[in-house]
Amino acid sequence: MAFDNLSNRMQMALRKVTGKGRLTEKDIEEMMREVRLSLLEADVNFKVVKSFTKEVKEQAMGEKILKGLNPGQQVVKIVNDELTKIMGEKAEGLKLNPIGITKIMMVGLQGAGKTTTAGKLAHFLRKNNNLKPLLVALDVYRPAAIDQLKTIGSQLSVDVFEMGTGEKPINIMKNAMVYAVENGNNLVIVDTAGRLHIDGNMMNELVEVRDFLKPEEILLTLDSMTGQDAVNVASSFNETLSVTGSILTKLDGDTRGGAALSLRQVTNIPIKFMGMGEKLDQLEVFHPERMASRILGMGDVMTLVDKVTENIDEDDMMGMMEKMMSGKFNYNDFLKQLKMIKKMGSLGGIMKLVPGMGKAMKNVNTDDKQLVYIEAIIGSMTKAERKNTKLISQSSSRRRRVASGSGRSVSEVNKLIQSLEQQGQMMKRMGSMDPSKINPNNPLASLQGQPMKQKKGKGKGKKRFRY
Repeated sequence: MAFDNLSNRMQMALRKVTGKGRLTEKDIEEMMREVRLSLLEADVNFKVVKSFTKEVKEQAMGEKILKGLNPGQQVVKIVNDELTKIMGEKAEGLKLNPIGITKIMMVGLQGAGKTTTAGKLAHFLRKNNNLKPLLVALDVYRPAAIDQLKTIGSQLSVDVFEMGTGEKPINIMKNAMVYAVENGNNLVIVDTAGRLHIDGNMMNELVEVRDFLKPEEILLTLDSMTGQDAVNVASSFNETLSVTGSILTKLDGDTRGGAALSLRQVTNIPIKFMGMGEKLDQLEVFHPERMASRILGMGDVMTLVDKVTENIDEDDMMGMMEKMMSGKFNYNDFLKQLKMIKKMGSLGGIMKLVPGMGKAMKNVNTDDKQLVYIEAIIGSMTKAERKNTKLISQSSSRRRRVASGSGRSVSEVNKLIQSLEQQGQMMKRMGSMDPSKINPNNPLASLQGQPMKQKKGKGKGKKRFRY
């Protein structure tokens, strides 16, 4: 998952000062040495590291911090604020044309994920801004790129304009705009050609298309796994095209973090979106303050709330809560609950958004296959067994039959039964709680319950998710 190594190192560095009643200059120096090393190992630009550590150190060394209450927490806040600052302070939206056609030009090197990102952006803006997108294939040098864009368009039911590889990009662009007007498209996303490296001919073509199109946005797609190299690429594109924003791809992979933490400071190009997976709906707005919180292991409640709001129907959720409170929650409801979770993304990714859970889940298996196994177990039950949970819990022969039919072990069937019972007990306790004793200011009140249990598996130090 994105920034894991940087996040772990930064949290270890901050543990040198958190929890202490008083801090000395030596404490701050030791912490800053670790912070500096963690940033350099994450391939963050050296000048950015130097500026960041200088700013944090100056503030942390202040008399108010060293002699104040909870100095460690104040230092963490300083680090969090400075991380947010170097990534851009706040999210920057796209410039959309309120009357005519919004034109977005996608640029970047080959292999950065530009074509897929064009499709993701079309899906995002159609869903969130009610726009009618047209994807334009301008990569006349790679037939595979045109085919890929057509496939993406087909998957999304989005129009794709292409004229093959025999026409010049500028001519295709002119015809595409005529088509957009005639077809009623109010969003045009242009997938331009990329190269394995920057060359003059490519840039000249892009300038020609830009000058004709006059796009509202020129978005540079960058592979976040390339670290500082992404920043160098951004500088070159920006110098020629005056890029308006960037999209970082592959942030769900083993990303060191160098690109995200260097890009804005070095090039002044805002990061507007981030790709969090291969699926066409896995594009998120880049919020610097939320990313800083994730890096420091403080979770990201706002993104979690966004995911819940976007993917889960409020009436369905309330209906399910009522059934759980009344003790009528069954395996059909459990299956529905799993599908809700899967809509929000990977289980591991969701858990990292909950404050404190990233560290707690470090050695727990949150492989999404676990959800598939649970679905298989429930799928092997009869309609009566799914509806009446006692039929399974009170019959060992039924449990053996379900285990055999799902290809799982009886032990796993027992764990599922136990999990369902624990959920019911937890919800009953919550239903009987005095509302006056519940803290309304706690954003995680509805997420808190029994901690997940961990069960040691085979092999030294390994743990398994117990569901």
